[in-house]
Amino acid sequence: MERNDNMNNLPKGGRMVFAIFMIIVYLAVGLLFIFDVFNIDNVAVSASVGGVLCAYGVFRGYRLYKGMN
Repeated sequence: MERNDNMNNLPKGGRMVFAIFMIIVYLAVGLLFIFDVFNIDNVAVSASVGGVLCAYGVFRGYRLYKGMN
């Protein structure tokens, strides 16, 4: 049976642009959390969420660089 995935139907360049865009989004939102732009009362939670988002952005960037995406 054939899978009907929209991501697999995109051309390779489109997937690459989307992956780079998502990496930028993860890093940007992570930095916004770290610098407490959202004014969250608990600074530890804000820094933790920001750190996890930044780490995931770096991980996605590494996977993209190595060609595992």
